[in-house]
Amino acid sequence: MSGFIQGEDRFQATLFPERLDDYVAEDSSVRVIDVFIDELDLSGMGFKTQPNETGRPAYHPTTMLKLFVYGYLNRVHSSRRLEREAQRNVELMWLTGRLAPDFKTIADFRKDNGEPIRLVCRQFVILCRNLNLFANAFVAIDGSKFKAVNNRDRNFTRAKLKRRIAEADATIEHYLQQLAEADRLEPAEDKTRSLEDKVASLKKEMSRLKKVEARMLKAPGQQISLTDPDARSMKSRGSGVVGYNVQTAVDTKHHMIVAHEVTNQGSDRRQLANMAKQAKTALAADELTVLADRGYYRSEELKDCEEANIATYLPKPQTSGNQAKGQFGRDAFHYIVEDDEYECPAGLRLVYHTTKQDRGKAVRCYWTYKCRMCKIKAQCTSGVFRKMTRWEHEAVLDRAQARLDRSPDAMRIRRATVEHPFGTLKAWMGSTHFLTRTLDRVSTEMSLHVLAYNMKRMMNIFGPKTLIEAIGA
Repeated sequence: MSGFIQGEDRFQATLFPERLDDYVAEDSSVRVIDVFIDELDLSGMGFKTQPNETGRPAYHPTTMLKLFVYGYLNRVHSSRRLEREAQRNVELMWLTGRLAPDFKTIADFRKDNGEPIRLVCRQFVILCRNLNLFANAFVAIDGSKFKAVNNRDRNFTRAKLKRRIAEADATIEHYLQQLAEADRLEPAEDKTRSLEDKVASLKKEMSRLKKVEARMLKAPGQQISLTDPDARSMKSRGSGVVGYNVQTAVDTKHHMIVAHEVTNQGSDRRQLANMAKQAKTALAADELTVLADRGYYRSEELKDCEEANIATYLPKPQTSGNQAKGQFGRDAFHYIVEDDEYECPAGLRLVYHTTKQDRGKAVRCYWTYKCRMCKIKAQCTSGVFRKMTRWEHEAVLDRAQARLDRSPDAMRIRRATVEHPFGTLKAWMGSTHFLTRTLDRVSTEMSLHVLAYNMKRMMNIFGPKTLIEAIGA
């Protein structure tokens, strides 16, 4: 191997051993983790910082938290892999003082400290806020489906279970017919025994499915997952996924995740006000601007946001039945505020007649009897007259639409903001996504991912050295 750079003999003893600190660069991310966690009040967050008076000494939560943050920052999420890395990774040796907990201890720490870990994630957002990263109080909200440990074959809905039972029933009937035919023709005994075994196996499976059905009918939403009881089957791109719906509020300037929440609700329809208020609290802002897609559009949610001093920008879903028929949609009717009337495309006035309750909302009804004589009635309605309804707080929706009309780039900004964090997180997590089970533990795992993402974004913005100085200031 002459002519090449030569390494040291692995068996050569050194007279003066090098310091472990010499192997860790001054701008290494591990130094950011070390400073950040050392500055936290772990006891105030709920971590157990007092040792037991008897028994084997435990690892300090500082050590365990550093281990986890380092792991998630470097895409090492498994407790067994973290155990191995603590034994061979020089940066982890430096970070933990050469402590190497076993995988069970590592996994138990994450399991037993869910809420404190989530508080650590929120504390990093507060650090970012104190560094004036969120001066404009402008966020985009979006949700994405993440796979659970539970696969699709271990998840049952009413429709899926009905289909599985029907298939098993049909197969049993088919085998019974084959058995009847076999009795008539008297074939080999082995074939008859094979058919009987298949029927017995299917009857056993049928009995299991009936038990699952009984449990499913008692479960919330009449859906059950056998591996992860909190996971739900959700619509997604393609064929759907069994998992969780992760909601995030992302700062539009730096793409930092300022608030997040894991839910097992497949729809985003009821998440807007909740996430917007969480973001507003995280930013400590008096006012907040929020961007979202049409999947979040719900009149009550917009009203809650306006009452909380949150300005929303999101398009209204196009669900008009009249437009589907080729008739005038709701947008063709102009509401005249001062007269409390609607003007139709033909120039007629629809006046207020009555108020009714529609799914708990007070709705005002408008129409005119002159529709019968209108020349363009066929383009408007197939009924006797066209009726318009208006929610008692419809002005909230009008103001939201007016804001969106004045900001044609709002949806482009939203897409550019929210797609980056979700894409990055899913790339880090891999194809399996979550490793833990149940909503509480999955929420903890997601908080560690979000903390790692935000920390990496901060290091990209400030640089590790500047960030270390800012944390210690």
